[in-house]
Amino acid sequence: MALKAIIYKAAVSFSDLDQNVYRDHTLTLARHPSETEERMMLRLLAFVLNAPENNDLGTLEFGKDMWEADEPALSQHDLTGLLLHWIELGQPDEKRLVRVCGRSKRVTVYSYGSSVPAWWMGLAGKFARVNNLTVWQIPVAQSQALGALAQRSMDLNVTLQDGVLFVGEGERSVEITPVRLFGAE
Repeated sequence: MALKAIIYKAAVSFSDLDQNVYRDHTLTLARHPSETEERMMLRLLAFVLNAPENNDLGTLEFGKDMWEADEPALSQHDLTGLLLHWIELGQPDEKRLVRVCGRSKRVTVYSYGSSVPAWWMGLAGKFARVNNLTVWQIPVAQSQALGALAQRSMDLNVTLQDGVLFVGEGERSVEITPVRLFGAE
């Protein structure tokens, strides 16, 4: 018998104090049996950080990357179906990144794990001509602490100030300082 996805529900209040952006999201996430809570929470965080202000240019949607190898973790298409934003989690290979940079107006990678420095060292010089790619590293201890906040029903507060994220759930909170490895600000 195949294992089924585990459903998580999250009410997220997001405050970007640097840009005066305030949003609330009610999200339902399906965690694939092979996906860790750490990765699922990074997907949730990537959604919150990249959700468009309104749906005039289409909505940001969770992808089927755990089921389909050629799918992103999240994507945004405009109302005509044009791919605006492709978001990856982890450490995609060079060919995949080159291919999606050619297909999408914007590509963002949120990398995590202890092998990120070695992975990025092998790729860093290969994207000199790419201007639509941004690569972030989430420090290992911080991404693991974020994963520890996961609950089947969550009420999260996410605050971004001076490039630092504060994610709180009840009495617990995590500070995350993403490191930009590549891309313009």
